[in-house]
Amino acid sequence: MKKTTNKYWSILALAGFSFFLGAIYTAREEKNPVTRQIIHYAEQLIGLQFNEAKEDSMLDGLNDQLKNYEAIRKFNLDNSVMPAVLFNPIPDGFKVSTTQNTFHVSDYSKTKMPKDINNLAFYSIGQLAHLIKTKQITSVKLTKFFIDRLKKYGPKLECIITLTEERAMKEAEEADKEISKGKYRGLLHGIPYGVKDLLATKDYKTTWGAMPYKDQMIDEDAAVIKKLHAAGAVLIAKLTLGALAMGDYWFGGRTRNPWDTTQGSSGSSAGPASATSAGLVPFAIGTETWGSIVSPSTVCGVTGLRPTYGRVSRTGAMALSWSMDKIGPICRNAEDCAIVFKYIYGPDGKDQTLYNYPFSYSQKINFKGLKIGYLKKDFEGKYAFHDNDSLSLVTLRKLGATLVPIELPDIPADDISIILTAEAGAAFDKLTRSGRDSLMVRQGKNAWPNIFRESRFIPAVEYINANRIRTILIQKMFDMMKDIDLYVAPSWHGNDLLVTNLTGNPCVVVPNGFSKKGTPTSISFIGKLFDEGKLIAVAKKYQDATGFQLKHPAINW
Repeated sequence: MKKTTNKYWSILALAGFSFFLGAIYTAREEKNPVTRQIIHYAEQLIGLQFNEAKEDSMLDGLNDQLKNYEAIRKFNLDNSVMPAVLFNPIPDGFKVSTTQNTFHVSDYSKTKMPKDINNLAFYSIGQLAHLIKTKQITSVKLTKFFIDRLKKYGPKLECIITLTEERAMKEAEEADKEISKGKYRGLLHGIPYGVKDLLATKDYKTTWGAMPYKDQMIDEDAAVIKKLHAAGAVLIAKLTLGALAMGDYWFGGRTRNPWDTTQGSSGSSAGPASATSAGLVPFAIGTETWGSIVSPSTVCGVTGLRPTYGRVSRTGAMALSWSMDKIGPICRNAEDCAIVFKYIYGPDGKDQTLYNYPFSYSQKINFKGLKIGYLKKDFEGKYAFHDNDSLSLVTLRKLGATLVPIELPDIPADDISIILTAEAGAAFDKLTRSGRDSLMVRQGKNAWPNIFRESRFIPAVEYINANRIRTILIQKMFDMMKDIDLYVAPSWHGNDLLVTNLTGNPCVVVPNGFSKKGTPTSISFIGKLFDEGKLIAVAKKYQDATGFQLKHPAINW
């Protein structure tokens, strides 16, 4: 009976709010469109009940507020404008090293040009960098090689929105000129790459993967692209994303998984993961709000780094959730992620959410004495990757690490995920009001157009209180990790993916085997805030011991 009653009131509340909105939009000329009856119905949605006197007292104030709303709606707010309230992921008692240590990668000096040039498609950044530095290959030749692969295989994978060929060739030629004169910028100099098409690029469209924006021009480079350009990297493609950063369906199709092209590549960094997996780019830049690097990296068998919140500038990137969006690399292996991250992290002078903390990395790490937590209940559950995940724990023990059973804080993460939907609704308020959301490819109950509409019914008080609960979650997460160096979690099973996106903790997701169908599986390493260096080093050591990062799909389609 209780469930029926709740359902009745929910229906009544929504009907009341529909009536409320209808009154607002159809009775604008009325002096006071908000009536006591509308207030009475709306109370059901916010979980409160007032008597008639209190409802009457609110009438004048709510009608005045309605005028405030109208004024706000007339103000032209571009997606790039951030709210003045900034998210702070730093818990009480947190301390970070401010000493910049050296950056040590593996020795790639024995790298030689392969007899079959097609094998370059799956060389790591470190290997390609050595070939370029020693002039065994030019950036121009390498860039043409990957552009040809994009043209040949991209249409099958539906992973490309725009080839930036003209720009790429100019950047490659410039890289070769500098290197020939002895000016070598570092490991990314002359290396081609692709970006998720929610990053603005000068002279090329930035579509956000969505039909309403398919012709959008934002005539500037995003901060992360500027940093990569300064490192000498060569932008060759703008890659697909699920429309407005959800899933793998975009306005031109569905991005495919190179391991099984009958399946999608998951999302929303669908194109970056698919293209990297298929050897169409050496690396790509993706973004994550709630799984958008982890999920496609898992499906496509590549390695992804989701940095700490506040590590990489989002200037020039589409905003979905200001307090949860993060930018990171998708690569062939963990060390490649370290190489790319070295060049993209840090302040840009514009994004006010950034922290100026150092990044240190060494590929040499001693597992003896290392305490790695593992989510005991999650690993003991029944889920698709269980067997491979269990073997991953065995490997970590063999490497010398001490595994410590832990559990995530008992906080209702699913309930406070309204933080994301409220912010997303605000970010795309203009789209909802224009009615152009009907142009979106996906229109179901769980698709963005409907979620944006539903977000209008999240009370401001609940949004703020959800963030207060988030503060408690951040503190409890910090306390839980005090006695460990990092921890491992199933990539898809349990609630770790949502929890760590809410807290801002960094993650490296790596392949750890294959399913019975022959598609990749993965495991996730979660680090302390701003401790990407140790996190990547541990992930690299695991990869060196297992070799799954060396596997790649047989491209015979």
